[in-house]
Amino acid sequence: MTTNWNDITFDQPGYFYLLLLLLPAFIWYVMYRKKSHATLQVSTTGILAITGKSYKHYLRHLPPVLRALIFVLLVTVLARPQSLDSWENTSVEGIDIIITTDISGSMLAKDFDPDRLEASKEVAKEFIKNRPNDRIGLVVFSGESFTQCPLTTDHSVLINLFGDIKSGMIKDGTAIGMGLASAVNRLKESDAKSKVIILLTDGVNNSGSIAPLTAAEIAEKFNIRVYTIGVGSQGTAPFPVQSPYGGIQYVDQEVEIDEEILQQIAEMTKGEYFRATDNESLVEVYKKIDQLEKSKIDVTEFSKKKEEFLPFAILAVFLLLIEILFRNTILRTVP
Repeated sequence: MTTNWNDITFDQPGYFYLLLLLLPAFIWYVMYRKKSHATLQVSTTGILAITGKSYKHYLRHLPPVLRALIFVLLVTVLARPQSLDSWENTSVEGIDIIITTDISGSMLAKDFDPDRLEASKEVAKEFIKNRPNDRIGLVVFSGESFTQCPLTTDHSVLINLFGDIKSGMIKDGTAIGMGLASAVNRLKESDAKSKVIILLTDGVNNSGSIAPLTAAEIAEKFNIRVYTIGVGSQGTAPFPVQSPYGGIQYVDQEVEIDEEILQQIAEMTKGEYFRATDNESLVEVYKKIDQLEKSKIDVTEFSKKKEEFLPFAILAVFLLLIEILFRNTILRTVP
């Protein structure tokens, strides 16, 4: 593994105070050179200008510079440079989630923008995008129910299937019990430690062969938490009705949501009931569920220190050999 020198630390940084000794050594060297420099009294310096300075004149300062560098490197070795190799093991415990959505005709009411169904689809898709570690599936229901998408981690496929759902795909009605039972059936064999159903509806159970509380009892048996969402404004809302002249017209009608049943389902399964009266409150509901059902991530960190003094020691020895070589060859003084 290549050492990242930007991550080098020193186990004994106090040794760097020894570098302060270089200052008096430098002063001594300058003073010594002045005293030991021979002088020659001549009537003119013209002859010196003609001969010029030899290369030895410029190299005479090389040995002390090399010794200073060697000293710096040895101090660095004493300070024990070290690199830190660190890594982590991550294990993710995802959650299995089935989103169960009402697609009955009343979901086209205009108290949401553009309507309840489209608003619910868009908010659910954002919820899916924010949970990359979870397996998520989709069940839709109105007068009966079916699985639009089984549990999957391929969220792009799931989101595309979400976009395909529309009111009228199956016979109309509100079979809350059937929708919940279909979702439970998809989760009962799951080995995930956390199994969740998000059940969204805007009406009262009036269809299907399974009662909502019966389906809730089955969910409780399989340790499945159910978060229920009642969608619809308070009072009245513009509902689509068939016009006697053909086409669709919107008529204000009373909003009826069986909140009592939805609350009982949530309570029985240790979930929670939410009421969404507009787009903004529906977004907040999904944010709360997102916070309540966080995937568990276990991170184990490891680190190992590695001594890095060897390159500094090798460089010090190399410079010492160069200093000895120069001092005994090119810069050797004749006795």
